Amino acid sequence: MHKRSIIRSTLVAGASILSTVIATSAYAQSAVEDNKAQDIVVTGLRQAYIGDMPVQDIPQNIQSIDGAKLQGLGLTRLDTALDLVSGVAHLNNFGGLWDGYAIRGFAGDANNVPTGFLVNGFNARGFSGPRDASSVERIDVLKGSTSAMFGRGEPGGTVNIVTKKPEFTAKGNVQVQAGSWNNYRVDADYTTPLSDNLAVRLNGAYENSDSYRDTVHSEKIFITPSILAKLGDSTTVSYELEFASLKVPFDRGIPIFNNDFTRLPASRYLGEPGDGPMKADNLGHQLQLQHDFNDNWSMLAGVSYRTTHLRGIGEVPELVAGRQPFLQSGATAGTLLSRQRRYHNFKSENFIARAELTGHFDVAGLANTLVVGADYDYFKLDQLQTRFRPAAYTGQSNAAINAIDVLNPVYGAYPSVNASASLVYDQLEQDYAWGTYFYDQVDLTSWLKIRAGGRYDEFRQHFLKRNTGVLLTQTVTKFSPQGGVVLQPTDTLSFYGTYGQGFRPNNGASVQGDTFQPETSKSYEVGAKYISPDKKITASVALFNMKKTNILTADPANSGYVIAVGSAKSRGVEFDLNAQLPFGFNLMVAYAYTDAFWTAEFSDPDFAKPILPGDPLIGIPKHSGNAMLTKDFMIGDDHKATIGAGVQYIDKRLGETATDYYLPSATLVRVIGSVDLTDKITVSGNIDNLFNKRWFANSYSALWTYPGAPRSFSVRANYRF
Repeated sequence: MHKRSIIRSTLVAGASILSTVIATSAYAQSAVEDNKAQDIVVTGLRQAYIGDMPVQDIPQNIQSIDGAKLQGLGLTRLDTALDLVSGVAHLNNFGGLWDGYAIRGFAGDANNVPTGFLVNGFNARGFSGPRDASSVERIDVLKGSTSAMFGRGEPGGTVNIVTKKPEFTAKGNVQVQAGSWNNYRVDADYTTPLSDNLAVRLNGAYENSDSYRDTVHSEKIFITPSILAKLGDSTTVSYELEFASLKVPFDRGIPIFNNDFTRLPASRYLGEPGDGPMKADNLGHQLQLQHDFNDNWSMLAGVSYRTTHLRGIGEVPELVAGRQPFLQSGATAGTLLSRQRRYHNFKSENFIARAELTGHFDVAGLANTLVVGADYDYFKLDQLQTRFRPAAYTGQSNAAINAIDVLNPVYGAYPSVNASASLVYDQLEQDYAWGTYFYDQVDLTSWLKIRAGGRYDEFRQHFLKRNTGVLLTQTVTKFSPQGGVVLQPTDTLSFYGTYGQGFRPNNGASVQGDTFQPETSKSYEVGAKYISPDKKITASVALFNMKKTNILTADPANSGYVIAVGSAKSRGVEFDLNAQLPFGFNLMVAYAYTDAFWTAEFSDPDFAKPILPGDPLIGIPKHSGNAMLTKDFMIGDDHKATIGAGVQYIDKRLGETATDYYLPSATLVRVIGSVDLTDKITVSGNIDNLFNKRWFANSYSALWTYPGAPRSFSVRANYRF
């Protein structure tokens, strides 16, 4: 079916669902007013899929990070912001070119398409580089089986970035930043009304920086202009454009020899400066309509269109022992590193349309909150990769195998991009996904609420291998149920339990030319939430148990391909606390115990490395935590100031699948401080990794291990107007 016909049919189906529910709502009784309190909203715009219930009423663990807090801590990227949330682990990030993370031990296909997050409820897949935090109003991390509502989700959770929206009060700020390794950054944000019913906002950042990694220089631009119009008292329309451009060299880190993590300095760059930077560009559009039919019924509809492009050349250490002198005995052992020289040209196109209705009504004296909606997602993935690959090592010259001495690197002896280059893959994938979803939450009593719902998905995949002309197709349908219960013995304390099934289509095809069955998951969770009467203290604890099947991971025998290795389980406990304490103290604590492991046996036929049930998943620490204590005080009568310190702990974690290679644990300390020089100017700064600890951020193998940053500082001046 033609793409436009599919889009038209999907929108008609969604409109039909909404019109049916709207007609039904005419007979519904008025909603309980308490259901309208504490809505999850920002500047009057509701978030899709979540509904408008108080967080205490939702049978799910939801953690939010305020954009102002990120600015105060000097955090400018999504990956570092997520360190503030329990149960988030850093994973392989494709040489620093995208955000790789897992929630509660599970991640998406980080070897093919970057881990997905949402922007205002829209999927944001593609190759746009690590996400900048300058446009963040709030980051919501929705833990648990959210895929039953969002589609394409992970059972561990979903990250939804809520962006800053235009406001009807003129205000703005400009912030300049300087820091270690010649880091310079400018952020600007300005919003103003153009009339009583029209407002605009322009938000953006520019950053230019060297690195603690030798010869590495990066540059990025991130701009998000937006407009908001009020079409009467009940209707709001918003449009947001997003442009991002990143230039940064491909960087696989350093190789670790015989588990010696101190042998090479963190600064040692083993790529080629002559390759130039990888370039990642993103252009996105979002258009949303919100309409309130009355006090009890509202509709949210929107479309999103996003294109991304990643291209460039990078050096990748060869992993096969027979081609890698670094892994062999003799004079080359641990010194001479042979590398693949890869050219990447990845493009994506993503169109999303959705419509959703939320209603509050009574049935037989019981208050109901109903959310029903439909969405359509078209995703086009165009990937080309070629490479020069070193032959089996028999004592050739460094140039012949594109090798570099890790103890004394000399750059420049590399083959041209076309010399002996071979095709890894040249493929085009088009995915068509549409679904409908609903849930109804019923207040059985003032202290007992139950929820039931689910999502129906249909996924159609077309996968073309251009070099062979082979076209693969598959169609999959799935219904994913979800249910939960909330028990509220007091106004400040609630207990909940939830169960959900998940469905996540897998992109791509195996080296044999077979498409993959979608991931499926089952998730159980129980927990408790507390909000103090004055709302100065919020805390939550959650226990979870999840299992999923048809997980993709990199194919170690066929570089650039992935394989489905079976099933895995994750279980654990999380604790989060935010408290405004007496005498100006503020405390933030996040802790997680995560036990994530394989439950199916898999044996690699080439390396004979068995993956056995009980083996841990790569990159997941069992224990992780973050604590930050700050104190607000006054200098004189007019100058507000803040000082604080924080500590982050990351337990040891598996660094290479089916081996005994583990990244060591790390304890990192940071200090922060700020002072208001005037009512419009604030100067702030921070020192990260205060004690200059050696640590490692992520890895895929011992040869692809990325060292964490040593001690660094940054200072900022913020002017508000």
